[in-house]
Amino acid sequence: MVSAQPFAPPSPPPNTTGWRTPWVQLKTWTFHPQIYPSMIRDASPDARPGALVSVYDKDGREFGAGLWNPSARVPLRVLHHGTEPFGEDELTAYLDRAIELRLDLLKLGAQTEAFRVIHSDADGLSGLIIDRFGDTLSVQLHSLGMAQRLAGWLPHLHARLGTKRCVVEVDPAIARFEKIDMRMLKSDPVRAVKFRENGLLYEVDFATGHKTGFFCDQRDNRRRLVDFCKDKRVLDICCYTGGFALAAKVLGGAKEVVGVDLDEAAIAQAKRNANINGQARIEWVHCDGFSYLRQMRKNTERWDVVVLDPPKLVFSREPEEGEEDGIVKYEDLNSLGIVVTAPGGLLVTCSCSGQLSAEDFERAVVKAAHRVGRKLQIIDRTGPGADHPMMSNCPESRYLKVIWARVW
Repeated sequence: MVSAQPFAPPSPPPNTTGWRTPWVQLKTWTFHPQIYPSMIRDASPDARPGALVSVYDKDGREFGAGLWNPSARVPLRVLHHGTEPFGEDELTAYLDRAIELRLDLLKLGAQTEAFRVIHSDADGLSGLIIDRFGDTLSVQLHSLGMAQRLAGWLPHLHARLGTKRCVVEVDPAIARFEKIDMRMLKSDPVRAVKFRENGLLYEVDFATGHKTGFFCDQRDNRRRLVDFCKDKRVLDICCYTGGFALAAKVLGGAKEVVGVDLDEAAIAQAKRNANINGQARIEWVHCDGFSYLRQMRKNTERWDVVVLDPPKLVFSREPEEGEEDGIVKYEDLNSLGIVVTAPGGLLVTCSCSGQLSAEDFERAVVKAAHRVGRKLQIIDRTGPGADHPMMSNCPESRYLKVIWARVW
């Protein structure tokens, strides 16, 4: 992992007469919310870590406002673009805007007990992710500024959402780069919580779960899969805690379902989820998805529906940082998945790599099919639910891509 390089201001400083303090000046023009050290010219001496700062462009014109942290890998997170003053009240209003999208426009509260409340840059709150599971909020922090404000925001969030408890998680590497003092973050003593989605009952285990504990982003895709599963054999590769597999069996009426994942804790949770849904009969396999598919290819096994939902495989757009290796992994996984899909069967293949474009992902999947002498009749391309929006100036927020295709 590349170490964060603290921002080092150049000399001489710009002419800052009349600037609102604290301030940060950009060296290059960008509308992207995440500003890296090489893009910053200077910062005022009173710009403290976590502070809400005024942002000026390279010519000294007012540009917006953001959260500043000079030691972070992303020192500046621009939350607002414009010349009007932007303070803590306006920042809190962004929380309400995000909640209004989910509750008033999308009316998710009447449809599901689990949804994304705050989606980082896509809600103008870079570095903050919050999912709701029943009466509990699951929070992921990537920003010191957000960590400093969370405790003050939680009463407001609970009041708006009708929640009572909160679980906070920070990746240790992020905490180190951001210099987040974990003592400032208070989680309620909740290990697990049950919630309903699309008529199914799930349990999220915050102690062993990945990210916020459950992937709400696939909710609409899980519901759609149901329509293709009646009396079918279904294979769910990288099944995590059983979202697609349970939807196929319990709601879709699949004849046989196999769920495969390398994470032993995830498989254990998948089994619990099956048990609390009428002891749904699903074969759970603790195994690497690539290895399992290679063995099934050798055994000439075929499934009517195959779901491929791997973890992130591409972490950068730069070839020297592993982009090409990640694309090769997508090609290999899809080649294997396509081989074990029966002729005329359905392939549902996913990518959650934000650094991989939808076009490049589709190109990799098509290449994988042709490599093994098969063709794909693509019937749809979907993404996450509307509670995971994309902001126009942050294309990485369109991270989830899903291709639905019949295999010829």
